[in-house]
Amino acid sequence: MRTFSHNYESDITREQFELIRPELEGARRKTKPREIDMYSIFCAILYLVKGGIQWRMLPSDFPKRGIARHYYDVWSEKKKDGSTVLTGVLKKIDGSAAGGRIPQGETHAGADRRAER
Repeated sequence: MRTFSHNYESDITREQFELIRPELEGARRKTKPREIDMYSIFCAILYLVKGGIQWRMLPSDFPKRGIARHYYDVWSEKKKDGSTVLTGVLKKIDGSAAGGRIPQGETHAGADRRAER
């Protein structure tokens, strides 16, 4: 499986990602082994969503924008209740620290900087 090396303010930790992995993987049936690390794809989407940038401006240390866009489209498909997988996991990321949720605005880069102070 191909992984990418990146360290952006918008990234979450791998541990945080493991809390939302089942929801992301459950969005579509897996038909063949994944070749690209889902963590890198999700961090690419976070970079775009949180930064409000254009797809063509996605840095090269993320998966190709076509791959990231594919997963963005899959995770943005509306369910019967009108919600999306992406909205659900973003709410979980931005939710309270209770119950294993990820603290609002917390990223591994931000936590590292606070720890250095």
